[in-house]
Amino acid sequence: MQSVRSLFHIDSDLLVPVFTERDPHVPDIDPAYRFNRDVTLAILAGFTHNRRVMVQGLHGTGKSTHIEQVAARLNWPCVRVNLDGHISRLDLVGKDAIVLREQQQVTEFQEGIVPWSLQRPVALIFDEYDAGRPDVMFVIQRILERDGKFTLLDQNRVITPHPHFRLFATSNTVGLGNLNGMYHGTQVLNHAQIDRWNIVATLNYLPQAEEAAIVLARVPAMNDEAGRQLAAAMVAVASLTRHGYAAGDLACLMSPRTVITWAENCQIFRDPALAFRLSFLNKCDEAERPMVAEYYQRCFNEELLASQA
Repeated sequence: MQSVRSLFHIDSDLLVPVFTERDPHVPDIDPAYRFNRDVTLAILAGFTHNRRVMVQGLHGTGKSTHIEQVAARLNWPCVRVNLDGHISRLDLVGKDAIVLREQQQVTEFQEGIVPWSLQRPVALIFDEYDAGRPDVMFVIQRILERDGKFTLLDQNRVITPHPHFRLFATSNTVGLGNLNGMYHGTQVLNHAQIDRWNIVATLNYLPQAEEAAIVLARVPAMNDEAGRQLAAAMVAVASLTRHGYAAGDLACLMSPRTVITWAENCQIFRDPALAFRLSFLNKCDEAERPMVAEYYQRCFNEELLASQA
């Protein structure tokens, strides 16, 4: 057991379990990652007390990375599964497969990711949880309950979860579906299943100063006086696009991931305006580009060229 204060620099007296040795499935530590206090404590509650934790929020906020970076500091093995529309029950549970044994073809059962993870000290993360097909999602209904056993019907076998198995998920909509057109492909999920998640944490965009600090940590070449002013202006543009989206003026917004991409492209092109056009402006609807160009002009005090806007 180690202190949350020493591991995550969060003002808390909580102690969390840490494995003494690293496993190949333990994510690499990103020293530049910055933790959100409330979300970190929610994730740590999942690891410490075996709670089922869902992290919900807008795109690019680092939901999956947040769980991975907590696991990295706990030396906890971690496996991510993207629940796209093609993930089937067989992928999750397992299926019979023909294999060679002593030069003979035999049929044997190959476990899916769920029974494999259940039997190991692994944190299983379901990415894009609300993009999974509702009928497939019922496969994991039982293991969402505390100490929920998993029945392999094909094997007539009941799997008891490993004491250090943990389950997490990330989603954009908390299973409410594609309400505003931004998250096309998400599904409306059964609320009886959503209700089984013990903790739902929300991770949204950071204050501008913290976001600028993340950009500088990701692009160390910008960490001088001019670079800090540039990063602050970039984050200010992103903030305006988010306010514009909230007001219904824009159909898209800049996520922290986009701001970091813009900063990285600035290092390539040595031109913030060109990097902005290639990183974000060209993703916008043509009718909205003048408004986005106005946001840029407000923050950088210079006009985008007509060919760029």
